[in-house]
Amino acid sequence: MHDLAEAARLALGLIGGADPELGQIVLLSLRTSGSAALLAFALGLPLALVMAASRFPGRRLLLVAVNAALGLPPVVVGLLCYLLLSRSGPFGALGWLFQPAGMVAAQTILALPIVVALAHRVLAPLWTEIGDPLRIDGAGPMQCGLQLLRLGRPALGTVLLAAFGRAIAEVGAILIVGGNIRGETRTMTTAIALETQKGDLPLALALGGILLLICLGVSAVTLRLERRA
Repeated sequence: MHDLAEAARLALGLIGGADPELGQIVLLSLRTSGSAALLAFALGLPLALVMAASRFPGRRLLLVAVNAALGLPPVVVGLLCYLLLSRSGPFGALGWLFQPAGMVAAQTILALPIVVALAHRVLAPLWTEIGDPLRIDGAGPMQCGLQLLRLGRPALGTVLLAAFGRAIAEVGAILIVGGNIRGETRTMTTAIALETQKGDLPLALALGGILLLICLGVSAVTLRLERRA
């Protein structure tokens, strides 16, 4: 108990003292997770919009596949990205393996099903309500899509935050793809795992506290957006 209290005291000292390594890890985590969330949102929102506002062969099967992908094992995604980005892989020429770009790619793959599934749940009921009136008024596909996005804007904000939360909490995939290289690809989650194994509890606790505060902040903003929606 005394060791834990001492570790907590040292962790607070690291946070208060603005430790350079701590700040670098936090900034990298925010940058990669934010980029992955935005990419997943940009790729997934149009697909969710099409699935909500149109009927096409295979639509139901695609919806089932997207919801099934919510349970994708992160280590499997990390292994797949590793094989694709390795020197002998089809995308090895990009040089993304053991780089932040590779970590962003893995996080994007994990966050994409969340964006598609949640955005579809937001947009589909709205389309049921306003789809026929819009068609009667002569609205084209682009106008219908923009109207749907406008009406679902507050709820779609929670979708983006959910994607960010999924990305920033990831450890398995980015550990495989990024390699947890100090000063290069070490994020909060991978650093917590490493420092705990090494027995360096102060740094692990400091990073864990910051990660918890970020997650609580995301949850608070999500609840506020849901109330507005």
